Amino acid sequence: MFIGIDHGTTSIRFSSGESCFKITREEAREFRWQSLARLCPPDEIEGIALTYSMGDGITRITRVEDLEDRGVVSREGAGKHIGGGTQVFDQIRQSGLPAVAVPGLHRGSPTDIRFKAYSHQASPEKIGIAYLVSADLGDDVVVSDVSSNTVTLLVRDGKIVGALDACIFAPGLEHGALDVDAIRSIDAGEITANEAFLRAGVKHTLPPGEQLRTVALFAAMECAALLLLAPSARVALAGSLAPRVAGEVESLL
Repeated sequence: MFIGIDHGTTSIRFSSGESCFKITREEAREFRWQSLARLCPPDEIEGIALTYSMGDGITRITRVEDLEDRGVVSREGAGKHIGGGTQVFDQIRQSGLPAVAVPGLHRGSPTDIRFKAYSHQASPEKIGIAYLVSADLGDDVVVSDVSSNTVTLLVRDGKIVGALDACIFAPGLEHGALDVDAIRSIDAGEITANEAFLRAGVKHTLPPGEQLRTVALFAAMECAALLLLAPSARVALAGSLAPRVAGEVESLL
C-alpha cells in the first residue's frame, strides 16, 4: 500500500487511493504516525509521498532521511505557521517507513526561466494536483487551484512549464497579492507582510455578492495568461471553490 500526504492550506490529508482522512493543521500538532492505521495496517505500507510547506529547499523527489531542514529554505514566508505540518513530517521521518518528499516550484526548479522573475511558483501539493489532472486530461493542461488562495500551473508535453503563486496575482477567499494599501500599512509598521498576505483575499476586500465572481475572473485571467504558452491545453479547476466558480471561469474563457 502506498500513502500520499497533502499539506494543504487549512488541512492535512492522508490517502491510500482506496480510503482517506483529513485533519486540521491545528489537530495535526498531536499527530502520531500510528494514525496511518486508519488507512491500512502500518506493516502493509510500502511507501509514503508527502508534501511540506513550500518545498523550496529541494528540486527533485527526495527521501525524507536525506533532507536538510525538512526540504525548505525557511519556515518563514507567506502563510500561517501552526506547527501541524512539521509534526506530521517529523512523525513520518521517525516512523522508519519508506518516505519521500515532493519539491515545490521555485527559482531552483527546471521551469521556464521567465517564471523565475519571482522566487516561488507553487508549493509541493500543487505538483500532485497537476500530476492527477495530467493523468486524466493529457500532457497539455492548465490547472488552477482555487480555494483560500489561488495558484495556477501549466503543464506542456507532460512537463511543468511554470506556475503563478498565491502571492503574485489572483486572490483566493483569504489570501492574495499585496496592493498599495498593504504596502503602506507594512511600511507604517501597522502589520507584517505575512499578515497583509493573509488578509488580501476577497473575503476581506469585497462584499459577499462579489467575492466568487471576482475569484472566477482572476482565476480565468491566470488560465488565459498561461494558455499563451500552450494554446491547445485543456483547462481544469481544483480546490474547494472549483465547483462554485467553474461556470463563470468557463464563460470567461
